[in-house]
Amino acid sequence: MSLNRYLVLFCAAAIILSSCHSRKAALKSDSGVAAGPPTYITDPTRMVVRRIPPEHIIPSSDIMDKYSQLMGVKKNDITDGRLYNFIETWTGTPYRFGGLDREGIDCSGFALLLEQQVYAIPLPRTTKLQVSVINRKYENELKEGDLVFFDFDGKQFSHVGVYLQNGYIVHASTTKGVIVVPLHGAIYKYFSRAGSIPVVDSVVVAQN
Repeated sequence: MSLNRYLVLFCAAAIILSSCHSRKAALKSDSGVAAGPPTYITDPTRMVVRRIPPEHIIPSSDIMDKYSQLMGVKKNDITDGRLYNFIETWTGTPYRFGGLDREGIDCSGFALLLEQQVYAIPLPRTTKLQVSVINRKYENELKEGDLVFFDFDGKQFSHVGVYLQNGYIVHASTTKGVIVVPLHGAIYKYFSRAGSIPVVDSVVVAQN
């Protein structure tokens, strides 16, 4: 494939992919963390795409105090300010099916925005698609940012939350809105699957 033809195909693909993001998801959140798709650097000569991880933010002392007490961990274990600032901003937001803003948000929308704004990781919109992209893990292997799925109302993978620390998750509850809860609480009887989202920092998109 010639370089000119590759560049045309690459630009067309970029336009198509960018159109898949909703308008609301591209807005700036109240926490001051810019939403939108991950940032990439393109290198046509090597034909690769590189993801730029977001800058690390140190949490405030108040945030560290609040979430260390809430989850029963040491204050110094709360290290990701971007994550906990995001949670703090969205806590209490009511559940609304199909919602993707502060007026109301559903579980998969909350997971999508969290992964996008905190980790710059793209994620499909629905739970069915989200569960299809994870690398499955056992509970004792889970880390911050991993996804946890539940079977609500007898429907497989119908609800999703994001794992935090020490057996706690954050999710958009249908009754209480966005909330941090223990995985081994009332929700655990619906637990179905969990895993991490694969992150590729360098992807070959074409070869000579």
